[in-house]
Amino acid sequence: MSNTHRVAETAQAYSRMPSSTARARDTAGLRAVLALADKLELTRRQLSALLGCPERTLYHWKKQTDAGGLSTPLPRDTLERLSYLLGIWKALRILFPDDGRAAGWLRRPNAAPGFGDHSALERMLAGQVADLYFVRSYLDGWRS
Repeated sequence: MSNTHRVAETAQAYSRMPSSTARARDTAGLRAVLALADKLELTRRQLSALLGCPERTLYHWKKQTDAGGLSTPLPRDTLERLSYLLGIWKALRILFPDDGRAAGWLRRPNAAPGFGDHSALERMLAGQVADLYFVRSYLDGWRS
């Protein structure tokens, strides 16, 4: 089953989820990505680009998360981005058991096809979900 098909099935299942359950799921996912952003020393602007939202929206989400939880479920696009970001980090941690080496790979220029001598982080910061998908697929292929 392809990643795209899995994402579509997951999105359908999530759309049938009760609102309170969706908010709890989204809060947990956002907290995990916020912790990852701290670990990777991402700026607010970078995190906002990765999540595909304005910095002001990110600020409100973080404030709500810090206060106990999101007041509304996150948009589907954001959920997909959270999933890709966590999957990318998981794949990196399998390939590089050390956080520093994993983070270093994200920031180092990459001559592999699709990166154009830019880092994976630069590719991801282009702002499209497809860029996150590309990096995740590349890492999954590398692990295989």
